[in-house]
Amino acid sequence: MEVILLKNVEKLGYADDIVNVKPGYALNYLIPKGYAVIKNPANLAALAGRNRAREKREAKLLEQINEISNRLQAAQLKIGAKVGTSGKIFGSVTPYHLAEAIKNQASVEVDRRKITILEGDIKTPGTYSAEVGLGANHKVVVKFEVVAE
Repeated sequence: MEVILLKNVEKLGYADDIVNVKPGYALNYLIPKGYAVIKNPANLAALAGRNRAREKREAKLLEQINEISNRLQAAQLKIGAKVGTSGKIFGSVTPYHLAEAIKNQASVEVDRRKITILEGDIKTPGTYSAEVGLGANHKVVVKFEVVAE
């Protein structure tokens, strides 16, 4: 029996996939729980409508991601840090500091958990780079400078 999945089902498929399952599994579990509907012309038309709407949303989201990516790459980010007499920073620069700098200097809200500093711990002033995640499979490399305050 062929069904159209409405939600992701582990070890079976993802939402909007058409899968072939045994009739008992479909009629006793998938359909009553709202995980799937029977494949028929009406449900195929509804699937086509959902796919069109999803493609529009993804195109709009991709446009926004590209704009944010361009703004981040064009921004000259500077992070101030207290430096001791030996030239080392008190503490280190973390993704939190970078997220605050992006928010203040580039006017872009970025989740600090999606920032990965490529050089590891930053203990001295200089120019560094970090990878910023902007969504599913979209990342941009940002260069920033750590300066002494």
